[in-house]
Amino acid sequence: MNFSEILAVASQCGGTKTIRIRTDSRLVQAGDIFVAIKGTTYNGHDFIDQAIANGAKYIICQHEPQITSHGSRVTGHEIIIVEDSEEAAAQLAQASWGNPASKLINLAVTGTNGKTTVAFLVHSVIKNAGQKCGLIGTIIYDTGSTVSEATLTTPDCLTIAQSQAQMVSAGAKYMVIEASSHSLAQNRLAAIDFRAAAFTNLAGDHLDYHKTETDYLAAKARLFQTLSPNAVAVLNKQSPQAKQIASQTNAEILWYAVDAPADITAHIESMDATGTVFVLQYAGQTCIVKTSLAGRFNVSNHLAAAGLCLAAGFDIETIAAGLSALQTVPGRLEKLDYPPFVVFIDYAHSDDALKNVLSTLKPLCKGRLIVVFGCGGDRDRTKRPRMAKVVEQLADSIVVTSDNPRTEQAEDIISEIVAGFENPDSDTIAIEPDRKKAVELAIKTAVKNDIVLIAGKGHETYQVIGTQKFDFSDKEIAWRYLKKRK
Repeated sequence: MNFSEILAVASQCGGTKTIRIRTDSRLVQAGDIFVAIKGTTYNGHDFIDQAIANGAKYIICQHEPQITSHGSRVTGHEIIIVEDSEEAAAQLAQASWGNPASKLINLAVTGTNGKTTVAFLVHSVIKNAGQKCGLIGTIIYDTGSTVSEATLTTPDCLTIAQSQAQMVSAGAKYMVIEASSHSLAQNRLAAIDFRAAAFTNLAGDHLDYHKTETDYLAAKARLFQTLSPNAVAVLNKQSPQAKQIASQTNAEILWYAVDAPADITAHIESMDATGTVFVLQYAGQTCIVKTSLAGRFNVSNHLAAAGLCLAAGFDIETIAAGLSALQTVPGRLEKLDYPPFVVFIDYAHSDDALKNVLSTLKPLCKGRLIVVFGCGGDRDRTKRPRMAKVVEQLADSIVVTSDNPRTEQAEDIISEIVAGFENPDSDTIAIEPDRKKAVELAIKTAVKNDIVLIAGKGHETYQVIGTQKFDFSDKEIAWRYLKKRK
């Protein structure tokens, strides 16, 4: 049997019928199709034995497997070798759910920062226009019939296909998805034909996985290399890396920029802690956008969303209304207004993201800018001292704490952060490994006109210590101490 024939078999699965597509050998049952793919931690080719022992009828892999005695005792399975098993898994996933991607107008956004905000803005525009739009991203998976908490920014191809099938069943015509660099490197989106894809920016992050910034950019560029000539690449003209992406795509290019010449532009008229007013311009048409989201970087996010919506067929007036309708994005400069000072919760967990957020809050702050932050364990260590440097330059008072230490010791992570301070012994820097106590310290010391920024975890409702997840929400804890203080 060849791969075309196995695709025909998969198309008869119906997603939940007798034969299933599996990429986890532990879940394989009799008659299933097992696809061996290489993940971030494990390589599925190492578990072909287990899949066979569990009853897999078809094995899709990239090379002839070495089957040990454990698997060789089981007969009746077929080995199908493909050039790219990750792409094969995506194609099989779509086939097994009736190719739902072909029934949707698919939109994607990638970049280091801004993906979640852009996705929420696109969702807001389409929903405000009276249409249904599925959303898959860092915070939630919204299929139109169910909304669930996200487990990954971009889930595996099986979850995507199933979610898209649910979107179609719920009457959705559109889907917007955040495309992480990991998912692009692993070809999880291979079987989806995108109408448009947007690129926000590229900053130092995920080098623990990609090793070099060149490889990191190459992963992002894969999304645009697969776009058809009829698709649209929505690119940030103010990002240096966007030019490289533009040279690698066959799609029509739609450039966007804030206060600079481009296809889609924004001129900022006013900005304060309550939000931003800007003029949106495209093809000689202008509209006013009044958004509760603050910051120049968020105006850029609005333009990326506008470009995706233009590519999807919406007019500029509809887009402006939908952009203005979005009140908040969970954990993205989320404001807790509790006079006489203000607390913001933000997901910023890289030096570039922190710089954007702090540069936005600094001119709005009439008192001190107090920052609580840490760095995640088992992630890119190179950004830890860089984050410290940015915070030291822009904040008036700093509390260094734990984030999600995972299998690292929080104290070791904090030491690597502190190494980035020019003056680590400054009275303006406090070290408090207990994140709850760190939040309490910041709120306890805040006075009239101060702004407190709690950075790093944003929308997350957990903290990972070791290999365990514990309930933990920056927002809930901040509210608790705010009320306690009053």
